[in-house]
Amino acid sequence: MKLKKSPVKASFFMSPKKLTKNLRQKILIHTTAEVSPRARIGFGTKIWHQAQIRGKAILGKNCVISKGVYIDQGVVIGDDVRIQNYSCLYEGVYVQSGVFIGTGVSFATDLNPRSLTISGKTKKRGDWTGNPIIIKNGASIGSGSVILGKVNIGQFAMVGAGSVVTADVCDHGLVRGNPARLVGFVCRCGYKAQLDKITGLNVRMVCSICKSKFTILRIYWDKIEPNDFLVKR
Repeated sequence: MKLKKSPVKASFFMSPKKLTKNLRQKILIHTTAEVSPRARIGFGTKIWHQAQIRGKAILGKNCVISKGVYIDQGVVIGDDVRIQNYSCLYEGVYVQSGVFIGTGVSFATDLNPRSLTISGKTKKRGDWTGNPIIIKNGASIGSGSVILGKVNIGQFAMVGAGSVVTADVCDHGLVRGNPARLVGFVCRCGYKAQLDKITGLNVRMVCSICKSKFTILRIYWDKIEPNDFLVKR
């Protein structure tokens, strides 16, 4: 399930067991949190009540890991990531920098889960088959969403609350529903964008709030149903 090259850039990390008094002031780990000494934590990161960080997990700088969050072994998280209460990230999840993950989000990396092997024995860790999930820079995932294995969430994309994401989401894409489908495009500031100009294979969008402009591919624009695009989020 491991990628040959991690899609998340590394920061300067420190193992909790090697923290000096000075460094502890730069990394906050609540007394009720359970952090493996084999995890690597970036400076400025805060890990709150009852969170669990397992061995070989990597967390970047200035992250906020809220109450009850579970981060499995081998999960890689970039800088400036905020993960809200009780979200669960399992092995095979890669989160790039600047990502927001809402409350109670689940990442289902095993697409064919069973408790028993085909011979009827209880599965061990090595019996599970996981599939990588990549959340790219600046993306946001709404509370209560489920992200399935083999899915990539594009840069600055937004997943509506309660969605079940079964397919890739393009950069700046706004998806919602079960299964989630593309219903619009969002700016880096998080607000919905409007059509500015279509030129060949590209479509230029303009933010309805900050007026910033960005470009998407025409193939994604063509997937939008007109009625969806007219509905304001």
